[in-house]
Amino acid sequence: MKLTFIGADHEVTGSCHCLQACGKNILIDCGMEQGADVYENQEIPMNPSEVDYILLTHAHIDHSGLIPLMYANGFRGQVYTTKATTDLCNIMLRDSAHIQEFEAEWRNRKARRSGEAEYVPLYSMNDAIGVLEHFVPCEYEKVISLDEGIQIRFEDVGHLLGSASIEVWLTEGDTYRKIVFSGDIGNINQPILKDPKYLKDADYVVMESTYGDRTHGGTPDYVAELSKIIKETFDKGGNVVIPSFAVGRTQELLYFIRKIKYDNLLPEYAGFEVYVDSPLAVEATNIFNRNTENCFDDEAMELIRQGINPIAFPGLKTSVTSNDSKAINFDAKPKVIISASGMCEAGRIRHHLKHNLWREECTILFVGYQAHGTLGRSILEGASSVKLFGEQVEIKARIEKLDGISGHADQEGLLRWLHSFETKPTVFVVHGEDLVCEHFKNTIQEEGYDAIAPFSGAEYDLGTEELIFPGFAIKKVKVSQKAHRAQAIFDRLVAAGNRLLTVIAHNKGGTNKDLIKFTDQINSLCDKWDR
Repeated sequence: MKLTFIGADHEVTGSCHCLQACGKNILIDCGMEQGADVYENQEIPMNPSEVDYILLTHAHIDHSGLIPLMYANGFRGQVYTTKATTDLCNIMLRDSAHIQEFEAEWRNRKARRSGEAEYVPLYSMNDAIGVLEHFVPCEYEKVISLDEGIQIRFEDVGHLLGSASIEVWLTEGDTYRKIVFSGDIGNINQPILKDPKYLKDADYVVMESTYGDRTHGGTPDYVAELSKIIKETFDKGGNVVIPSFAVGRTQELLYFIRKIKYDNLLPEYAGFEVYVDSPLAVEATNIFNRNTENCFDDEAMELIRQGINPIAFPGLKTSVTSNDSKAINFDAKPKVIISASGMCEAGRIRHHLKHNLWREECTILFVGYQAHGTLGRSILEGASSVKLFGEQVEIKARIEKLDGISGHADQEGLLRWLHSFETKPTVFVVHGEDLVCEHFKNTIQEEGYDAIAPFSGAEYDLGTEELIFPGFAIKKVKVSQKAHRAQAIFDRLVAAGNRLLTVIAHNKGGTNKDLIKFTDQINSLCDKWDR
C-alpha cells in the first residue's frame, strides 16, 4: 500500500495523488495547474495506460482538468465520482478542450506568419468526449466495491455541487487501512449547498489547507454588502463587473441577487438587469436545477417547494453567443455583469475588464480566491494598469472584494472537520500555498496530530506507516514557449510508446496469427520512423 503525492503539494492547484494497493493503480483527482506554478510536479509513477481507476472529488478544473490528457496518453480505466460531478464534467471538460483547441488555432495563425513550429493543444475535444464515456456516476453515502480489497464511499463536503470527500478502505492480506481524501472542504452557512458532512474514523487523511492560516471572520451579510456596492455603482452610472467562477460561485451570486430583488432592497433600481455572460455558467445553472434533491440545503429546498427557483429572477439575462456578449458593453444602462473566468485568466471577463477597468464610475467586484500570478490577483493587489489583448488599460474603476464569500472552509472550518474524527489520524496537508501548508501542519501538530506537508514525489508506505521519500522541493524554472511546446509534443510521443507496451502486454496469449500480424505492423511503423 503506497501513496505518492503528485500535485497541489505546497501549491493550491493541480491536485493529484496516486494510490497503489491490492495490485491496482488509482489516482485521486487529476487536476490542471492554474496561475503561478511554483514547484515542479513529478510524473505519476506509471504509464497512464496502467492506471486502473481515477476517483474524482469534484469538477473544478484544478481537480479534473488533466483527465482528458490521461485519456489522450492511453488511460482507459474508469472514473468514479458523484452523479452531479459527472454532469458538471460533461460540460467543464468539453469547455476546457474547446479552450485548448481555440488557443492552438490562435497560436498557429501567428506561428504560420512567423514560420514557427505548430502548437499542439494539450488535448482535443475527442479526448474529452472519449474519457467522459468512462465516468461512473455514484450516489452519496453508498459503499462501492471498487475491486478485491478496495471499497470506496463519497460523502458530501459542501464545496461545490456534487463535491465529495472520498473514504477508501483497503485490505491486503492481514493489513487493513482506511484513508480519507478530504477534497476541497466547503464553508458552512453558504447558500444553496449543504454544509460539509463530518466523518468519524480514518487511519490517514489527505487534507486541503487553502485557508489554513486565516479565518473568514464570521458569516457576512452578503446580500446587504452586495446591495450597497450595486447601489453606489449605479448611482454613479457605472457597471458592476464580477469575475466569477462559472460553476458554483455564479449560482451563489444569482441566489443573493434574487433575494435583493425579492426583498425590494434597491427600490430605485427595481428592474436592474443582470447579465450572466458565460455559456458554461448558463449550462452549469441548468445542471444545478437538475440536482436539487441530493445537493441543495433545506433553505433552498423550501423555496423550491414553494415554486420559487432560488437562482432565477426578473431581469436575469443570459449571454451565449459572442454577439450577445459584445452587445452588453454597447448598452449604456448600468447593469451587473457576471462573467468567467473567476481569476480573469481567460474567457469573456477579459473583454468586460477592457471595457470597464478604465471607467471611474464602474466597480470590479471579486468574489473568490485569486491565485498568485493571475490577472485577478494583480488587479486586486493594486496594479495601476494591465495588458489586455495587446493594449495597456489603466485601472481607474473601484476595486472591491466581497470578503468571506468562499467555497473553502477557513482555518476554523478545517479544524472543525478534522476534529470530527474520533481518533487522531495521520494527516497529509496538501492544497495550500507553500507557507500556508507549513502553518497548518504546525498548527495541527501542536494539537497532537502526526502531520506531514509533502512535496511532489513524496512516497508513503501505508502498511509500514513510514515516509519512504519526502519529495522534491524543486522550484519551477521558466522555459521558452517554443521549448515547452517541443517537450509537450515529445512527451505525447513517449506516452504513445508506453501505451503500445501496455497493449502488447494485453495481447499475451493471443493467437499466433494475430501476434505475427501485430508484430509486422509494429516493425513496419518502426521502419518508417527509424532515422
